Amino acid sequence: MIHMLRSEFLPYSSPLIAEDEINEVTDTLRSSWLSRGPKTAEFERQFADYVGASHAIAMNSCTAALHVALIARGIGPGDEVITSPLTFAATANTIIHCGAKPVFVDVDAETGNIDPSGIEEKITNKTKAIVPVHYAGQACDMDRIIGIARKYGLFVSEDAAHAIYTTYKGRMIGGIGDATSFSFYATKNLCTGEGGMLTTNDDSIAEKARVISLHGMSKNAWNRYDKNGSWYYEILYPGFKYNMTDIQASLGIQQLKKLEHMQKAREAYAKRYNEAFAGVPGIITPKEIPGNRHSWHLYVIQLDGNQIRIGRDRLIEELTKRNIGTSVHFIPVHLHPYYQERYGYKKGAYPVAEHMYERMVSLPLYPKMRPEDIDRVVDAVTGIVRENR
Repeated sequence: MIHMLRSEFLPYSSPLIAEDEINEVTDTLRSSWLSRGPKTAEFERQFADYVGASHAIAMNSCTAALHVALIARGIGPGDEVITSPLTFAATANTIIHCGAKPVFVDVDAETGNIDPSGIEEKITNKTKAIVPVHYAGQACDMDRIIGIARKYGLFVSEDAAHAIYTTYKGRMIGGIGDATSFSFYATKNLCTGEGGMLTTNDDSIAEKARVISLHGMSKNAWNRYDKNGSWYYEILYPGFKYNMTDIQASLGIQQLKKLEHMQKAREAYAKRYNEAFAGVPGIITPKEIPGNRHSWHLYVIQLDGNQIRIGRDRLIEELTKRNIGTSVHFIPVHLHPYYQERYGYKKGAYPVAEHMYERMVSLPLYPKMRPEDIDRVVDAVTGIVRENR
């Protein structure tokens, strides 16, 4: 066990930034455009092409994109929006920001994605949208979700914060639902530090989203300040300051070029984890759905308490002692104080999500890791688990 007690800390996540990104950012800094400008427009075009969407609107976060998508559809006070409890709070927070109420549906025990079989019973005459979350990078059952949505005339706004590169039955996530929101946060598969993208095939949603995401102005800075632009603008909606900057877009342009390469590393490392943990009593590995492509944003194991004596929190403590970073994705939203106090949610309301949360650990998985780093994590996890059978 001595070889696991290394002094070098292995962080849970670390972005892969190289000279290409640095040079692209330097080029932007030396130009006259630092905020939304030509680099942002180019990143939008490239991203739309990559996911197969008609439109891509770059924003300062996935949270902003989720919010704008709902507003562009007209979601507002008195409405209800169905989503998953096993997600980061931003998914549900943006529903509240619209004045609507988040309504949770429990998740599938194997994937952590919203369980379509529980959606229809939660639909009321106030329901206006469904926000499925592609948990960890595994695509939701979009055929069933969209089928339900069309039956009841509901808007489908996908939370794809984890799901760039993910495919569903051969189709890229980003061009399937009515709108899709991506994250480029520092830990994500494609990183711009902060940032997000809203994609859609709906011309009306795209047009409204561009206005809403930049103060509600009829023209953005690029329209107004280039050589052929005009100073005149009108406020069409009391919008938000949600736009991406060209500095962020510079990172995005280069990250998108190497995304396939970075994903191959994630896939290889996930396979290495799967093979190493296979057959180890007490460790449940992530499920992959045949016919879909997993983005492996997260590698989440679950502990089987019937076979081992150690719990999730203790495992994390032991890995920390061995200088290995971990995380937990996520504390179910309905367990947070605000949601319990405002909506009366209680523990036990969504038992599958809660059961997963109580025994899940996210292990390090990112392209910057080396194969020996994966081996180090495997040795540590398996060693701790075997000592606690």
